[in-house]
Amino acid sequence: MHGEMSGTGGDQRQPAGTYPRLATLGWLATIGIGSSILIMIAVSAARQSAPVPAMPRPAGPLPVELPIRLPDLLVTFGLWAAAILGGGGVVAGLAAVARGARYPARLLLTVAFIAVVALALLPPAGSTDTVSYATYGRMALLGHNPYLMTPNQLQQTGDPIGKLAFLTWRKDPSLYGPLATIEQWAAARLGGASAPAIILWLKLWNAIAFLGVALGLDRMLRSDPARRARAHLLWSVNPLMLWALLAGGHLDVLAAAAAVLGLTLLRPSRGRTLVEALAAGMLIGVAADFMATYLLLALALAWALRRSITALAAAAAGLCLTLAPAYLWVGTPLLHNLAARQGKVGADTFYQLISASYRHALPPSTSALVELAFAGLAALLLWRLPDTTPEMPAIKPALAISIAWLFIWYYQLPWYDTMAVGLLAVYRATRLDWAVVGQLTASTIALMPGSIRALHPRWLSELGYLSSFRFMPFVLFGALVALIGLCVTGAWSLGPRPASQRSGMPTLRAGTAPERL
Repeated sequence: MHGEMSGTGGDQRQPAGTYPRLATLGWLATIGIGSSILIMIAVSAARQSAPVPAMPRPAGPLPVELPIRLPDLLVTFGLWAAAILGGGGVVAGLAAVARGARYPARLLLTVAFIAVVALALLPPAGSTDTVSYATYGRMALLGHNPYLMTPNQLQQTGDPIGKLAFLTWRKDPSLYGPLATIEQWAAARLGGASAPAIILWLKLWNAIAFLGVALGLDRMLRSDPARRARAHLLWSVNPLMLWALLAGGHLDVLAAAAAVLGLTLLRPSRGRTLVEALAAGMLIGVAADFMATYLLLALALAWALRRSITALAAAAAGLCLTLAPAYLWVGTPLLHNLAARQGKVGADTFYQLISASYRHALPPSTSALVELAFAGLAALLLWRLPDTTPEMPAIKPALAISIAWLFIWYYQLPWYDTMAVGLLAVYRATRLDWAVVGQLTASTIALMPGSIRALHPRWLSELGYLSSFRFMPFVLFGALVALIGLCVTGAWSLGPRPASQRSGMPTLRAGTAPERL
C-alpha cells in the first residue's frame, strides 16, 4: 500500500517535514495491516491449533487447511501481535489520510478481496460460533425447532453435527433471528452432514456481504478520495474486522450490511423521502431478522424522520413488513431465550473489574443502572457528535446509539462492533475513530486465541486470564472515559488539515453541522 500512496496533489505548500511524516505513517500502516492479515491467515490454516475448532476433516478439498499444529505460545503471542499491529496499522493509515495521504482504492479493494477469499476458504478461527450456526441449521433441516432444542439434545440423537456439541453453547437454544435460522438451514441443506461443508457455505455468504459493503462504500464515496480511503481502512482492509467476520465467520456482517444500506438510502434532499423511508425501514427490519439488537437502529431512523409524520409512518410500515411476519413465524421461544440472557456479562467488558460476583451475571438493579447509563450516553452522543453527514440524516443518530451500546452494555463481543464500524466508515474523520479502533483492538485481544483454559504451558493460560479479565477491561474502561471526554470537550476535530482540504471540510465542533460538504 505504501508504494502507491500519494500526497494531496497539485501545487500546495506543505509544512516542512510533512512528507517524511506521511511516508512513515504509510509504512507503519502497510506493515501493520499486511503483517496482521498474514498472521491471521497462517493461524487459520493450521487445523490443529488452539484457535481452530476441532472438527472432522472435510471430505473434499475445501475448506483449505494444513494438518499441522502451531504451539500455543506461538499462536497466542502471534495473535496478540496481529491485533495490535492491525489496530495500530489502521490508526496509522487513518492518520496519514487525515494529513493528506491517499491510498489507491483499487489497491485497497484488491488487498481486501484476497484477504476475504483466503479467510473464507480456511477453517473458522478464534470462535466456535460457526459450529453453533451449523448445529442450529442442522436442527432446522431435520425438522426440529432450534429455538427449543439444545445442541446437547441433538447430540443425544447421534447426529454427526450434534456430536460437536462440546464446541457450542450446548445447553442453549438459538438466540439468532428468523433470517439467521433460514440462512443456517440453507447452509445445512447444501453442506449435508459435514460440519466443515456447512460452515464453508456460511463463510462464503459472509464474504459476499463483506465485499458488498466494501464495494458499496467505494461507490458511495468515490468522489472524495480521503473519505474513500478512510472507509476502506476502517472496513475493507481492517484486520480486526476480517478476523471477526471472515476468520470467525460471525453472521453480524449480514445484519450490518442490511443496516448500512438502509440508513444510507435515506436522502431527503433527493425528493423521494417516502420511498426511501419505506425501504430503509424494511432493511432495518431485515437486519433485526438476523439479530434482534439491530432494532436499536430503528430508533435512529425514527429520530432522522421525526419532522415528517408521513415519512416516519412509511419507515414504520417498512419495518413491520419485514420484521413482524418473521418473528410471528418463530413465535415466543426466541423472545424467551433472549430474555433469559438478561444481565449476562461478557468476557470483554470493563464490568469484569467491578466484582468477581458479577463475572457471569449482573444483579437486576445493576442491570437497570446500565440500561439508564446506555440511554444517557446515547443522548450525550446525539447532542455532542458533530453532524458530518447532513445529507444522510440517519447516520449520526445511528452512530450515537450503536457506539453507546458497544461501549457501555454489559455483554459485548468484538464482532458486535460491526454495527458501528460500517456506519463510521460513512461518517467523516474525527477523533471518534481512535476511540472505536482502540475499543475494538482491546476487545479482540481479550478473546484471543480462544479458550484460555486449554492453553499450555500453565503460565500462558494464567497470562491469558489476566489479559481477558484484567488488562483489557482496563483498556476498555479507558476507551469509555476517552469517549465521554470527547463529548464533554467537543474536541472532535483532528486539527489543521492540508491547505487543499481546508475549504472542503470545516472545523468540527460538537453539536454543529458543517457549512457545506
